[in-house]
Amino acid sequence: VKALCHRFHSVARQLRLRGEYRATLSVEDEFDVQDLLHALLRLQFDDIGTDEWTPSYTEGAPRTTFLLNDNRLAVLVKKTRTGLTAKDLTEQLRIDTERYRAKNRCTTLLCFIYDPEGRIGNPRGLEATLTTVNDSFTLDVLISPK
Repeated sequence: VKALCHRFHSVARQLRLRGEYRATLSVEDEFDVQDLLHALLRLQFDDIGTDEWTPSYTEGAPRTTFLLNDNRLAVLVKKTRTGLTAKDLTEQLRIDTERYRAKNRCTTLLCFIYDPEGRIGNPRGLEATLTTVNDSFTLDVLISPK
């Protein structure tokens, strides 16, 4: 899953560079990122569950989390945008982590943050700050591209 996330930007860029004046397939928002990642996960996983919920920070817009490996791994998708700061992302992840830890839905929550414009100034530092591992639950944060 991490390899797919690391290569995600290359795939999105390739889809944008279609030849012969063909309509492009662009990744503009978080829902586009979810859709493309879901398609890419199908290359490796036959059984992909989903958990749709509406966190308070989305102002009523539902978010989908992908559940893999008998629900032991949950993959959460985020995309940077104007006005969404590293502090905002940190708070969103706190809310998401509390929900998945409390519901015992998974043992690992992988948060894939797609940052095509490089809005996060220190992606490796933010990954290190947000990634947590303990005996019962792991939050793994991956920001791409770097």
